[in-house]
Amino acid sequence: MAAPLVLVILVAVTVRAVLYRSSLAAFISERVEVASPLNAWKRVVEGLALLDLGVSPYSGAIFHETPLIIYLFHFLIEYAELVFMITDVLTAIALYLAIQDFNKVVFKKQKLLIELDKYAPDVAELIRTPMEMHYIPLKVALFYLLNPYTVMSCVAKSTCTINNTVIAFFILATIKGSAFLSAVFLALATYQSLYPLTLFAPALLYLLQRQFIPVKLKSKSFWLYTMQYAALYLCSLVVIICLSFFLLNSWDFIPSVYGFILSVPDLTPNIGLFWYFFAEMFEHFSLFFVCVFQINVFFYTIPLAVKLKEHPVFFMFVQIAIISIFKSYPTVGDIALYMAFLPVWSHLYRFLRNIFILSCVLIVCSLLFPVLWHLWIYAGSANSNFYYAITLTFNIGQILLISDYFYAFLRREYYLTHGLYLTRQDGTEAMLVLK
Repeated sequence: MAAPLVLVILVAVTVRAVLYRSSLAAFISERVEVASPLNAWKRVVEGLALLDLGVSPYSGAIFHETPLIIYLFHFLIEYAELVFMITDVLTAIALYLAIQDFNKVVFKKQKLLIELDKYAPDVAELIRTPMEMHYIPLKVALFYLLNPYTVMSCVAKSTCTINNTVIAFFILATIKGSAFLSAVFLALATYQSLYPLTLFAPALLYLLQRQFIPVKLKSKSFWLYTMQYAALYLCSLVVIICLSFFLLNSWDFIPSVYGFILSVPDLTPNIGLFWYFFAEMFEHFSLFFVCVFQINVFFYTIPLAVKLKEHPVFFMFVQIAIISIFKSYPTVGDIALYMAFLPVWSHLYRFLRNIFILSCVLIVCSLLFPVLWHLWIYAGSANSNFYYAITLTFNIGQILLISDYFYAFLRREYYLTHGLYLTRQDGTEAMLVLK
């Protein structure tokens, strides 16, 4: 499997290197779908210029990245293109290794449940085989490295690619069962963009499974392990934040980074849900609705944790998708990360109801983004309503896609235990309805 992975990496690096040297690089880096006020490369460059002049990069309203990012590129600015290509490759390798280990765990669990007669007798066609699962890690790496969204983020030098790398290593550490590294990378991901805080729950559930600790509120071992993992996470986060303070000798980065993410003061158009809504809103209502919009990312964590406590990796996938849809400044790079996981759930395709229509919606919207932007900004024959309409359609398509996968996952799990061919008491065929 190493040879195909190396081939995929070589193709991906070649594509990026060619695009870096083409006239498309400047065009892509200016696209609002690819770069946001939070992670645009030109803002990093301006922050570096201020730092070189001895001025705090957070003294104005331009730079909103973390201190570790600006100091990373302070030393590696000449090799920025190489840094972004390496981060993409590292993300793909981390995902490849993580899914490879996850597939082994899934197969062992499936084998144990078959031996214990936990599955219905007529579900043989739903049982996953080693041959079927063999190429999934490679497909995940392929889906990430050659996804146009990932390629564009890398070419635009959006720091979203670095966030994806940190999250990928967090996933790898979690699936490997390393609580310490999982907590460290989760703290680093939270430090970078705040929203990965919601990944604490699926990581904890997976690590509890690895330790064979039951998820019971009355269990002492459950609370002890939870406190240990929470302490590791919080200590790592405090250390990273203190390191940032020592680098800058100032706390200015906290309101400039986290205050900016939460309060959404920059209403530059993007593929998110915030900008148009708050541009049209009266100022005295904005605080309430900012809170309502921000709660969306965190609101679903607890009900998903209850429903998917036995399936923390699928929970993690859904939560990453929720973050990429409902965060304040999303880009296509965020979407690329959860889309890389779609091959992992290839066994759900038979239960998906609208996959073709939703795929078409996402592709068409992706193509219409630059068209409607041109009509609005340059031609003047459209307005912001047109662009927000396609943004709204794109996000609804994502929500329906994740809902479809969620439905398919629950449906398959039900069939595994109750049988594939359900019948009523009178012997007629029954229809499964999930409420």
